[in-house]
Amino acid sequence: MDTIYTNMTVSVTELKRNFAGILKQADECPVAILNHNRPEAYLLPAAHYAHLMAYLEDLEDARLVHERANGPFVEVNLDEL
Repeated sequence: MDTIYTNMTVSVTELKRNFAGILKQADECPVAILNHNRPEAYLLPAAHYAHLMAYLEDLEDARLVHERANGPFVEVNLDEL
């Protein structure tokens, strides 16, 4: 059985029939869209998606910092810039 990562689920059919109502009922929370009782997709509020993308970008930046922490380094003289 597939794990569902949200408290609200709707079927594809329900989503087609009542998209606006489901968005209102979700109240800014993610919704799992089920196809044959299996999660097919997630419907996220735009702000939630933007937050996730910013978080992923921060994780990538942290990974790069950690990866590059021990060099190699390039010596730079600020007066020559």
